[in-house]
Amino acid sequence: MLLGVDLQLLSQYVIAGLMIGVLYALMALGVTFIYSVMKMINWSMGQFYMLGSFIQYLLVVRWLGPDLWFVALPITAACVFVIGAILQLVLIRPMFTGGVERRDEYATVITIALLLLLQSLATVLNGPDEHTPGSHLPNLTVGTLPVSGATLAASLGGIAALILFAVLLRRTWVGLALRAAAQSRIAVQTAGVDLMRLDMIAFGIGVALAAIAGALLAPVYLVYPTNGAVTTTKGFEIIIIGGLGSIPGALVGGLLLGLVEALGSVFIAPAYQNAYGFVLLIALLLIRPTGLFGERLRAA
Repeated sequence: MLLGVDLQLLSQYVIAGLMIGVLYALMALGVTFIYSVMKMINWSMGQFYMLGSFIQYLLVVRWLGPDLWFVALPITAACVFVIGAILQLVLIRPMFTGGVERRDEYATVITIALLLLLQSLATVLNGPDEHTPGSHLPNLTVGTLPVSGATLAASLGGIAALILFAVLLRRTWVGLALRAAAQSRIAVQTAGVDLMRLDMIAFGIGVALAAIAGALLAPVYLVYPTNGAVTTTKGFEIIIIGGLGSIPGALVGGLLLGLVEALGSVFIAPAYQNAYGFVLLIALLLIRPTGLFGERLRAA
């Protein structure tokens, strides 16, 4: 026994925290990936999570059925990638080609406006009602801890998405170009790479990652127009914990947040689950203001 908590039960909560932490990491990865390549923060990322959950819901309910949810997943990711690429072309690219002097302010205003637009559009088209695509996956038991089959499938899907993302970055020409742009945009442009097209691809991939998280969690946390609000908060908690612009930081930060929330639910109370991340964030900022993997100084 540890402080009145059975060690076996504690280990099961740790596993549950890591399972949800994978999804948290996936949500935050899109934000930090876009920042690392384009040097801008996409404040509308939560709405792409919402968009992914809605597309997954429509595909499963109207065409494929709950048993083929895994077929809907790549379709959802592809749809949101295309939507993100188009929005980047129309709304974000003028920041680089139109002679905008204060790019940070432009990016903040335009992505917040996009957040409000997508949320309002979803409310008009669907109303405020909550939906679920449903799931036929059976519930499981890890030791004595019941685990939803949908949650387990979401975690495994999140791990698969992270692996595919890693392969994309390390084994493809586009991935190498994106990594190079994250190091030096000027050098990539000097080498003859179309930086504007690369930005469009990076934005599409980033929002698609958020959409995958939304699609995977659709049967767990329901689908409604404002379901991206909590995920936006958690996503930015994670990138601050891990360090803005750090992909390893997003992964570690997501797992750490899931773990802290799970352990806080055991030792304190489940009712304050969303508060534990803020406590972790404040404590870490006092010790390391740049985050776990954050840069102290970004070279020009």
